[in-house]
Amino acid sequence: MPHFIVEYTDNIEADADLPGLFEKVHACLGESGVFPLGGIRSRGVRLDTWRMANGQHDYAFVHMTLKVGAGRNLATRQRVADALFKVIRAHFAELQARRLLALSFEMSELDAQLNYKHNNVHAFLKNQSA
Repeated sequence: MPHFIVEYTDNIEADADLPGLFEKVHACLGESGVFPLGGIRSRGVRLDTWRMANGQHDYAFVHMTLKVGAGRNLATRQRVADALFKVIRAHFAELQARRLLALSFEMSELDAQLNYKHNNVHAFLKNQSA
């Protein structure tokens, strides 16, 4: 954990630069000192069927969710969320300056007992640095 999920309208796919966003998100989360690098994952989900507001303009939106494992206090989660939303806003600033674009972001904490993981990436990365 964490998993960063981006849902975006199909009309901004060419301009959203999701690979660039993911690079910035991973850097932000890694530098936070809160999450192990091997657990950070990002993915984009293009929305082909959607409607926004009155449907009469070339609206677009990006809704982002950061799912994190349980156990971090609210102040820590708030610090990470604030820093990440700053990165998100900066990434989309130029696009938002030239078109109608709504950005939303939420962090959700997963249930400690109902969140299952099996991952060999952490050990791999540890061995790479040795």
